Amino acid sequence: MDTYAVHFETHDRVTWKQTPNFLNLNLILKIWNDRLQHRNSEEKRGTKGKLAGAIYTQTKVYLKPLLKKLKTYTLPEDISDSLTEIVEHLLNRNYLKASDAYLQMAIGNAPWPIGVTMVGIHARTGREKIFSKNVAHVMNDETQRKYIQALKRLMTKCQEYFPTDPSRCVEYAAFGEPQESASSSSV
Repeated sequence: MDTYAVHFETHDRVTWKQTPNFLNLNLILKIWNDRLQHRNSEEKRGTKGKLAGAIYTQTKVYLKPLLKKLKTYTLPEDISDSLTEIVEHLLNRNYLKASDAYLQMAIGNAPWPIGVTMVGIHARTGREKIFSKNVAHVMNDETQRKYIQALKRLMTKCQEYFPTDPSRCVEYAAFGEPQESASSSSV
C-alpha cells in the first residue's frame, strides 16, 4: 500500500509540473498558426511568408517528441524542471529570465560546453572541471537538440505576441517598430 501511495504522489507531482507545460506550449503553437492563417494570400505566397510557414512546420515537427513526452509524463525530471521554470517566466512575461533558464537547460554551467578536454600540453588545475559531468547532456541527443531549438522559437514568438517592458525582453528592438536613424530625424 505504501508503494502505491508513493507512486500516486510522484505521478501527481509529475502531472502538476508537466500538464501546464504541455498546454502552454500548445497554446503558443496555436496562436502562431492562427497568425499565419490570417495573413492575406499575397503575404503567404511571398518569400517571407513561405519561410515563416516552413519555420512553423519545422517547429511543430521538432516539438512532437517533447509534447509526446509531456502528454505521457515521461519527460526526464531535469528537463521537466527547466521547462517548468521557462514556462513560468513566459507566463510572467519575463523573457530575460526565461532565456537564462533556457540557456541553463541547453548549455549548463560547464566551462567548455562543447566538451573540450585538452586545451594545452600541461595539466592545469581547472582541467577536472572540463569533463563531461559538467556538460549539459541534453544537446548530445539529436531529438532533444531539435525540440530545444523549437522551444527557443516558441519563446521568441511568445515575446513577439505578448510584449512587455523592454527591460524584461531579449532583443526587444527586433519586434518593435524599426529604429529611426539619426539622419532621418534631423529633417
